[in-house]
Amino acid sequence: MGRLLKLARRYWAVTLTIAIGCLGIVLALTGAGAAVAWLFSAYALAIAAWQAVGMVRDMLRGHWGLDVLAITAIIATVAVGEYVAALLVVLMLTGGEALEDYANRRAKRELDALLTRAPQLAHRIEGDGIVEIHADEVRVGDVLLVRPSEILPVDGTLRSEAATLDESSITGESVPVERGSGEEVLSGAVNGSTAIEIVATATAAESQYQQIVALVAEAAESKAPVVRLADRFAVPFTVFSLALGGVAWWISGDPVRFAEVLVLATPCPLLIAAPVAFIGGMSRSARNGVIVKGGGVLELLARAKTAVFDKTGTLTRGEPALVAIRAENGFADDELLAAVASAEQYSSHVLARSMIEAARERGLALVEADGARETATNGVQAVIGGRDVVVGKFAFVHEHAADAVRTAIAPGELAVYVAIDGRFAGALLASDRLRDDAHDTLARLDALGVHRTVMLTGDAKATADHVAAELGITRVRADCLPADKVHEVAAIAERPVIMVGDGVNDAPVLAAADVGIAMGARGATAASESASAVILVDEISRVAKAVEIGRDTVRIALQSIWVGIVVSVALMFVAAFGVIPATIGALLQEVVDLITILAALRAVGGRLDARPVARAAAGGGAVSGAGGGAGSAGSAAGGAPEITAGSAPGPAD
Repeated sequence: MGRLLKLARRYWAVTLTIAIGCLGIVLALTGAGAAVAWLFSAYALAIAAWQAVGMVRDMLRGHWGLDVLAITAIIATVAVGEYVAALLVVLMLTGGEALEDYANRRAKRELDALLTRAPQLAHRIEGDGIVEIHADEVRVGDVLLVRPSEILPVDGTLRSEAATLDESSITGESVPVERGSGEEVLSGAVNGSTAIEIVATATAAESQYQQIVALVAEAAESKAPVVRLADRFAVPFTVFSLALGGVAWWISGDPVRFAEVLVLATPCPLLIAAPVAFIGGMSRSARNGVIVKGGGVLELLARAKTAVFDKTGTLTRGEPALVAIRAENGFADDELLAAVASAEQYSSHVLARSMIEAARERGLALVEADGARETATNGVQAVIGGRDVVVGKFAFVHEHAADAVRTAIAPGELAVYVAIDGRFAGALLASDRLRDDAHDTLARLDALGVHRTVMLTGDAKATADHVAAELGITRVRADCLPADKVHEVAAIAERPVIMVGDGVNDAPVLAAADVGIAMGARGATAASESASAVILVDEISRVAKAVEIGRDTVRIALQSIWVGIVVSVALMFVAAFGVIPATIGALLQEVVDLITILAALRAVGGRLDARPVARAAAGGGAVSGAGGGAGSAGSAAGGAPEITAGSAPGPAD
């Protein structure tokens, strides 16, 4: 009952119209039929005048809408004495607006969920006390207490020993993640069952969750080109409807025919279908881990012909993994890896985590160093178990082991050299692996009509060609600076063009592309801000999903628009021959409006997303859902590697 009362207050015009109708029924039953005609006619004309004021204001702003048909229909039905039909047209007009608002609220449910969950309060630790402050008052360096089940108010680093966090609203990962002391934690994540302390590394406005909220707000305010196209139908549709009604009146000589045609010409399908469908598509995108900055982006995705990809961190994981151990001078593979991983615990290089994880996967114990020193850009030197271990570039290792020799590496690989107690111990090879879903993503894009794929990278040509050959990409541009990428995208003739990237260096080309898609799971803020869409999970497959959602949304919007128009026009022609009375026509138009809205709501996509999952389950395959796991950037790294000229990262990648 409370929900009904809330809806009645929200849509007061519909409530008042129904109340007027009920009052008319009571008056008719008590023998006051003449009063009913005056009541319905006066109320209908009052609503028409109210709507006319808004229509004139729109016209003065240069927007020629379709309300003129509804207003004309109300006046015409009152003029010919069809006062019941006049009240039904009013109900159709006010009810259509209410249905549009309700449908929009339903379609935006997932988008609004992000906004309503925005952290509002924080608990700052000051000395021995705790002060409750607004999240906007948090400053970098503040120590905050996050109680069980509370939302983290800002980005920070974990001060407590460990934490279990639900990051599903940020990354889409449905399984809680474990974080250790010193690790990065994101605002918007929900704390587990134990209170934790974090040190703020960003203000609320600069934090991950607020950035996502800003993207959502921007997305919700946009209007797609296809919606503007629907608006442009206003004048011809209005002229056609008035002309058809006028012809019916002229041929029959009966002004009632004019009213009968116009009650079926109220163009709610044209006004409602496109906005509802596009908001539904944005909602579906958000539910699938992609924030789309507007309905216009969905339309461009639906028509995309070319997809351009950055390499490192986009088509590849961006985290080199150990691929080979080449031990020398009698050292064993496990012995070499254990020594390297133990030394790399004290390095900040990107490879450190890879070496440490590889050692742990083999069950090797890491030894605490008696002393360690890192030489920037060269490597690390540590005393491990009484032995002097040197890890890093060839030149750095050669200074400590004169017998060191270079090892052969393939395109895309890099080498980390090792010396132990002044003797060359060998080299470890690492390679940035392709994403598991990269090949399937390109195949899916091709099936969706995006037949042309391009890779732009700052890497050297040998490395770029190697990755492109594995994925079947035929056009590659290597050694690219950010400006080169912009020029390359601008020169592509097959448009619209999608550009997918993840780094700060990709921000210019993401902004230049027709649709820029940022891999935002790792917090590439500049890339995310300049992109048209942001993927919140660390899965390249979401690019194809975004294109699929765009195509489905546009298809559903156009279907809904044209079904509504065709049905309305067909009924108008029938009414022109006097077959459909004005009252029945008004009731039929209400049914058309409801069908149109329900058809547009298909863009929300519950069943659309369920179909591939059902097919995969039937076939024994696996399909990643909206939540798939999001990777987090590693904080540790390894000694500076030796990189051949054929695999050196360029300045732009």
